[in-house]
Amino acid sequence: MSWALLLGLLAALLLLLLLSRRRSRRPGEPPLDVGSIPWLGHALEFGKDAASFLTRMKEKHGDIFTVLVGGRYVTVLLDPHSYDTVVWEPRTKLDFHAYAVFLMERIFDLQLPHYSPSDEKAKMKPTLLHKDLQALTEAMYTNLRTVLLGDATEAGGGWHEMGLLDFSYNFLLRAGYLTLYGVEALQRTRESRAQDRTHSADVFHTFRQLDLLLPKLARGSLSAGDKDRVCRVKGHLWKLLSPARLAARAHRSKWLGSYLLYLEEIGVPEDMQARALVLQLWATQGNMGPAAFWLLLFLLKNPEALAAVRGELEQLLSRTEQTVSQMTALPQKLLDSMPVLDSVLSESLRLTAAPFITREVMVDLAMPMADGREFSLRRGDRLLLFPFLSPQKDPEIYTDPEVFKYNRFLNSDGSEKKDFYKDGKRLKHYSMPWGAGHNQCLGKAYAISSIKQFVFLVLAHFDLELINPDAEIPEFDLSRYGTPAVEAQLRHHQALLVTPSSACVGKRVPSGGRRWGAIRLPWDLPEDPSVACVAWERQGRCSYIRQT
Repeated sequence: MSWALLLGLLAALLLLLLLSRRRSRRPGEPPLDVGSIPWLGHALEFGKDAASFLTRMKEKHGDIFTVLVGGRYVTVLLDPHSYDTVVWEPRTKLDFHAYAVFLMERIFDLQLPHYSPSDEKAKMKPTLLHKDLQALTEAMYTNLRTVLLGDATEAGGGWHEMGLLDFSYNFLLRAGYLTLYGVEALQRTRESRAQDRTHSADVFHTFRQLDLLLPKLARGSLSAGDKDRVCRVKGHLWKLLSPARLAARAHRSKWLGSYLLYLEEIGVPEDMQARALVLQLWATQGNMGPAAFWLLLFLLKNPEALAAVRGELEQLLSRTEQTVSQMTALPQKLLDSMPVLDSVLSESLRLTAAPFITREVMVDLAMPMADGREFSLRRGDRLLLFPFLSPQKDPEIYTDPEVFKYNRFLNSDGSEKKDFYKDGKRLKHYSMPWGAGHNQCLGKAYAISSIKQFVFLVLAHFDLELINPDAEIPEFDLSRYGTPAVEAQLRHHQALLVTPSSACVGKRVPSGGRRWGAIRLPWDLPEDPSVACVAWERQGRCSYIRQT
């Protein structure tokens, strides 16, 4: 063995000994658990299954404790009554900025001079509210129709098999990209829509390659082959989303214009602006597809829930004077009148949304708890909230917390349920998929509207069923989105107009039957193929169902 190698080993051993010096708990600090491995502490357990590890730590130490994870001391708070203290604490005491900058640089190779999260939010917030939000919602519906129905038409009739995640993620990200970053032409023609579908598909498939490697990027564990792949994918995305290329696109959102202006004001060069726009594509679109995947999966696995959602949409459509195919937009009033679908979305997110809410402790800090206790936090440590465990999976708050209940967020009168309790006290934060406080998701309203529009169009225009309907819902994987491979098959059908009529009394639905707002084809149509008279037994009524 060479002297150089021996000295290197001795130096590494000395460094490990220095790093592994045990930290002791001071009076007033949370319980401390450093694990058995020097420096690493609980890093392996935490990385493998954070939920199980933190559950075990909570059972051992209570709802606040400090653990050693890869050289960092992380204080974990799992009391939802005390979350408000953390999420509204000023940045001078608890800061998200440093960690956000670290992730921007490591994952997206992005450096923003003079970057201020508060200034950025102040600039972007108006573009996601009121009239600008309405414009985004209307554009999203148009673009969902372009990619979802256009792709289905090009694919032809009959059943088509595809992964349920790919189905959801593909169409929502592509439509979202077109909504925020613009479309090919000012005049929406058949040719321009086809170009939009082709271009957005290129963006999605390129982005998805990067998306799949994000966990390794964040951990810094890419293989040599992965690094080469990431470089190629990032380079292509930077070209696709370069400001010069986007300048030629039509119907760009005010959000995009405002964000580019902000980047110019803080002195970001054009090549770095492209990287920032890739980051924003991930930030604005990266969670909607997985969220819609879980929502559709829970609906397909729960016939009662699916029937309730279809019944609600059917009732809403019966009040309108347009067919589904004639609707160029879903009015906000209609989107806001879907309490059943809202409950299904809330329940789906409760079961699957698992964000870590982190803050860097900037000064030695005394943190008050809701029950009157107070704990000391050390400067340089990290504070972590994990709402997935509590409140979202807390059996004291939710009966059978592991079970999907589509009406869990509905009162008996059908209104939204907001009253949930722990320790006999009403909770302010009973589910936190969108974060809270200073770092709550600015695009929450836009994301919710987009998911609801997507589900509406899917149920209105497609027959959708699982390839293996008897299979159990797969385990949720906390390492990413919890989106395992689930195969589904779908078939595009004609949208139909339903109008009340007494002319159908006594008639029977043909074999194959009507599924909400649609007729399963083929069936024996009357001589005039544009009109079919069938029974629609709902609330004692019959209806004409006219093919449009």
